[in-house]
Amino acid sequence: MASLTVENYLKTIYQIISEQEGRAATTGQVASALGVAPGTVTSMLKTLDAAQLAAHRPYEGVVLLPAGEALALRVVRRHRLLELFLIRTLGMSWDEVHDEAEHMEHAVSDLLVERIDAFLGRPDVDPHGDPIPRTDGQLREEPPTRSLADCGEGEGFTLARVLDQSPEFLRYLTDMGLTLGASGTVAANPHGVGLMMIHIEERSLAVSLETAASLAVTAGS
Repeated sequence: MASLTVENYLKTIYQIISEQEGRAATTGQVASALGVAPGTVTSMLKTLDAAQLAAHRPYEGVVLLPAGEALALRVVRRHRLLELFLIRTLGMSWDEVHDEAEHMEHAVSDLLVERIDAFLGRPDVDPHGDPIPRTDGQLREEPPTRSLADCGEGEGFTLARVLDQSPEFLRYLTDMGLTLGASGTVAANPHGVGLMMIHIEERSLAVSLETAASLAVTAGS
């Protein structure tokens, strides 16, 4: 059975690679994500390489091998199901559940995770819109999305995924009414201004392009 540390490294590497469309994760990226020294990361990457869980090439980065990716997806599945479970059963908010799921994801059994999945109705996504891997590690097909920042005047949208999942940012979105599934229309997105105007539930909101770039939306409302 993999240790908590190994699971955390594999999950972190998987998430970094996913966010940059398959490019190898660098030592610096992994160190920053985990809050550890680069030297510590280098040592662990050598261990993962020796265990045939990852392939590490100095100055090039690290990618997951099939066994490492399978284990990473198991951890991701646990984490995302736990987040949704905490929201639906305990009424926690989407800015509170990440840390709690981090503590729990290494302790729950596969049997309990399967029961949670069934209890929740086999959900496709977690509270932030991230896809939940199936038992076999496969990801459900996602609808095409685009950044809200790329939407033009008059386009309708539905918020499908939040890329910046820091508690502060999620609370800011909640205050704005930009929760998962919220639908609206772009009122204006003038080039060079750095702000766009959107309409949501009869409210007009000014949203920075930096904020909008962290919001993945589907077309229509």
